[in-house]
Amino acid sequence: MSDQILIERAGPDGVATVVLNRPQSHNAITIDMYRELPGLLAGLDADPDVKVVVLRGAGQKAFASGADIAEFERERGDAERARRYNEHVAAAERALDGMVKPTIAMVHGYCIGGGAGLALACDLRFADDRARFAITPSKLGLVYSLESTRRLVDLAGPSRATWILVSGQQIPADRALQLGLFDEVVPTDDLATTTYAFAEVVTTRAQYSVRKGKEMVRRVVAGQLADDAETTAIRNGSFDTADYAEGVRAFLEKRPPRFTWT
Repeated sequence: MSDQILIERAGPDGVATVVLNRPQSHNAITIDMYRELPGLLAGLDADPDVKVVVLRGAGQKAFASGADIAEFERERGDAERARRYNEHVAAAERALDGMVKPTIAMVHGYCIGGGAGLALACDLRFADDRARFAITPSKLGLVYSLESTRRLVDLAGPSRATWILVSGQQIPADRALQLGLFDEVVPTDDLATTTYAFAEVVTTRAQYSVRKGKEMVRRVVAGQLADDAETTAIRNGSFDTADYAEGVRAFLEKRPPRFTWT
């Protein structure tokens, strides 16, 4: 692991934080960071001690100000090099989007371009009231990928997604909340507390329910409209878990459940 991406476990039990660690450049994302993310995320997804992953930028000025444009002439100077670069970007976003465990983007300040792409690939986005969201390919002569565009459309709808893409304008936090791009907006100094309090709640829930519920949402977004054999098996399988028995018992005994499934 390079010093450009850190993994911290200083928060609640069961929560791991991935930190984009280039505060001197507003956490602009390098090609090496894109290359590194899939392996790091796969390791966290496989770690039985991790139940929730938080993605954030170092400091409070930026989540990530975008891909590092200083690398563009070298790494994206022609179509072939750009193709290889874009494959690494897509792999990082897919790794985040495809995680079994819930993911939360904790957005301080700028969430621009490639930073917005990573935030959109998370399940939830909590932001401070100084956050600014923008997707800027129209300011650079580029085109956003179909997968990233689909995530934007899923949240904001086709008309607003078009407005965001063709204008490249920065959207303040309160407006981003209205558009569905952010799920929570709180004062800067409250963001960490709010984010980790929510993450801690998720760690106390039945993890089979958490992870399979996330899978059901993913299937709906992908266009599945009716149960099939797989989704029926997922739902019925919950009745065989120890956590289901514990949840019912705790409800009847009027106490908090103590879930143990990992």
